Amino acid sequence: MSYNPIQLEIFKHLFAAIAEEMGTVLRKSSYSPNIKERRDFSCAVFDAQGRLAAQAAHIPVHLGAMPLSVQAAVERFRGALHPGDIIVLNDPFHGGTHLPDITMVSPVFFTTKPNEGSENHKKPEVGRSVEPDCSPVLIGFVASRAHHADVGGMTPGSMPVAREIYQEGLILPPVKLARCGKVDEDILQLILANVRTPEERRGDLLAQIAANRRGAERFLELVARYGLDEVSKAMEQLLAYTERLTRRLLASLPDGTYRFEDALDNDGVTEAPVPIRVAVTIAGEEAVVDFTGSAPQQQGSVNAVEAITLSAVYYVFRCLLGLDTPNNAGCLAPIKVIAPPGTVVNALPPAPVAGGNVETSQRIVDVLLGALAQACPERVPAASQGTMNNVTIGGRGFTYYETIGGGAGARPNADGVSAIHSHMTNTLNTPIEALEYAYPLRVRRYEIRRGSGGEGRFRGGDGIVREIEVLTDCTVTLLTERRVLAPYGLAGGGPGKCGENILIRGGEEIPLPGKGSVVLKAGDVLSIRTPGGGGYGVK
Repeated sequence: MSYNPIQLEIFKHLFAAIAEEMGTVLRKSSYSPNIKERRDFSCAVFDAQGRLAAQAAHIPVHLGAMPLSVQAAVERFRGALHPGDIIVLNDPFHGGTHLPDITMVSPVFFTTKPNEGSENHKKPEVGRSVEPDCSPVLIGFVASRAHHADVGGMTPGSMPVAREIYQEGLILPPVKLARCGKVDEDILQLILANVRTPEERRGDLLAQIAANRRGAERFLELVARYGLDEVSKAMEQLLAYTERLTRRLLASLPDGTYRFEDALDNDGVTEAPVPIRVAVTIAGEEAVVDFTGSAPQQQGSVNAVEAITLSAVYYVFRCLLGLDTPNNAGCLAPIKVIAPPGTVVNALPPAPVAGGNVETSQRIVDVLLGALAQACPERVPAASQGTMNNVTIGGRGFTYYETIGGGAGARPNADGVSAIHSHMTNTLNTPIEALEYAYPLRVRRYEIRRGSGGEGRFRGGDGIVREIEVLTDCTVTLLTERRVLAPYGLAGGGPGKCGENILIRGGEEIPLPGKGSVVLKAGDVLSIRTPGGGGYGVK
């Protein structure tokens, strides 16, 4: 039986609603401003094979990479998953992205009586325990990922310019944080013993557990209402539907190979730029995205693991599809990604990777859009700011983390948007009131950086100026990009203005590097001036 378009649309929203409600639970029950205010988290639903079935409108860099987390959890505990289990992980080389992003994966089991099939769907079990006469059937997974403001490592905030991953924080391979519904306090205490803010971390971890449990409950309610066969069939058909739409998109593009190259400013250890190259080959209803020729993995922490590169590819092609296209694994089915191991787009252990998730992901998007602008110029904007402007500030008893928005690239028919997060980040800003309430910090200036967008027939969006006074001695770590190499314009448009990092001490402005750590004294002011987007067209 095939569902008609109306039925598919209903199921699309039913699955997405599970992920959205998980996000609401996580946000409202979390402790840290980074999760509660900035909403630096993501939630998703997967089928029994671990394929992405639905996601909430959360963080693109999280959502495209989470399937590998589910895959890692399944491989680690194959045959040993039970109702109520929760697997926790952050290891970038086993399904994670970078260490502050902690993922929780929960298998969802539907309990049937022996000799009864999926028609028995009147009383689903959430899965805290299994009665002896019941037969649990794995029907899918729910997962949440949240950026935790500290997971240990060499600097507060766990986003250092490191030389190896062991300096970046606590590494969690896939391990069971909960077994049959009961949290393993030993594992939880091990995590909390390795972070600078254990009470805040405990609250955020428990919030993720609550989100996963809510997701499992809603998943089972869906099965109770429609039956297991119907729900499984709907998932399968939604995946196939998205694949058909993606194939239709690819078929609408001219066949050919489209190349583009851009670079990161540096890796934070040397001053040499780090090139990223891509060749996108369109052939009928399929595409090959080949990053051969990109720089080898670096000494500094700008390395991206394969999950990040796949996530960026997913995001870019998803942007070319209609807004009503279901967000699931069908999008990548007709796309082959080649990311050579040992390069900056597919780093191998023990490479440091803290910046790969947040900065290199943005540059991967830039090169992909630059290539696709040759195939469909009417759909692709100029480069946006190309950085998340990562700022971590930590001192005694606190760690603060934030990404700061900037200018979006001008579009073929409109100016770029100013002062906004773009591409692989979809977070909000931390409101000044929340920041000053939670931390010994004071925001001195927060405004649009006028004139930072690129010139053109349509101007690039302007960046942001955000100045923070520290009220206590602390350590600041910066992972920022586009401080040397500007965001490109398209069709003759000018580049956006590069960003700047400035320390203001005693009225004197002292330039800071794009990446690095510095000790601030009470009364110092950190000024972050973010890049503008590129312009589009000749003025």
